[in-house]
Amino acid sequence: MLQSLDAAVSGMQAFQESLDVIGNNVANVNTTGYKSARIEFADQLSQTMGANGSGDSMQVGTGVGTSAITNQFLQGVINRTGSQTDLAVSGQGFFIVSNPSTGAQFVTRAGDFHLDSNGYLVTAEGLRVQGYSDTTLTTIGDIKVDNTGNPLNTTADVDSFNFDAKGVLHVRLTDGQEFVRGQVLLQTFRNPEALFKEGANLYTGMANAGGLAQPSIAGTSGLGDIVPTSLESSNVDLANEFSQMITTQRAYQANARVITTSDEILQELVNLKR
Repeated sequence: MLQSLDAAVSGMQAFQESLDVIGNNVANVNTTGYKSARIEFADQLSQTMGANGSGDSMQVGTGVGTSAITNQFLQGVINRTGSQTDLAVSGQGFFIVSNPSTGAQFVTRAGDFHLDSNGYLVTAEGLRVQGYSDTTLTTIGDIKVDNTGNPLNTTADVDSFNFDAKGVLHVRLTDGQEFVRGQVLLQTFRNPEALFKEGANLYTGMANAGGLAQPSIAGTSGLGDIVPTSLESSNVDLANEFSQMITTQRAYQANARVITTSDEILQELVNLKR
């Protein structure tokens, strides 16, 4: 009878973890670029009781466990914001950002960037967006909006700028002249589920995920396009999450009922001695 208790306890633990995943998904329904997670279960090692008259093994399961919690990298809805520093990826691909202090790199689907005091395109945490950082589009580094390296022989300041669908940064100067300052590059992975969430919409574990040897231009190497002045919404489906929540609640209650029933039977066994 204790085996049924163990199995039911494992079920309650598994469905508690499922509820944790659902709760996190619902909490991030409005998080830019968030990818929902899904929990997967697997039965635990069964106990072999022996063999029946036909020689077949008789086994009793010992419960359930969590086999994986995977991120679902489905496309989120892209909404126009009008901000020149907002970028979204339509299709496969991640933005690459780098910590200017440590050089550590991360990838993200959240393109809610802005310019810092030095003109660098950065995340809310100050990580710098990576791409071709020069006017010849050959050197990979930090994307910066200024008039450095322009071939126009002018010292005019930046008046405005914009990105196109390939991530190319076009700068317009106060004297009316325009030039290409750089280009945002993207990274993609054969196994994005191997990426590790670091918080703040950032992922690490790029080596295990099997990325491209080098970041590439949007629209090439299986990468999607960059959508300027737009952001990708969370891909959480609230209707599905609420459905899963109800199913999880009922399953948790059923396992709790198994524990209650097993306890009652154990009490009956104890009382037989009286």
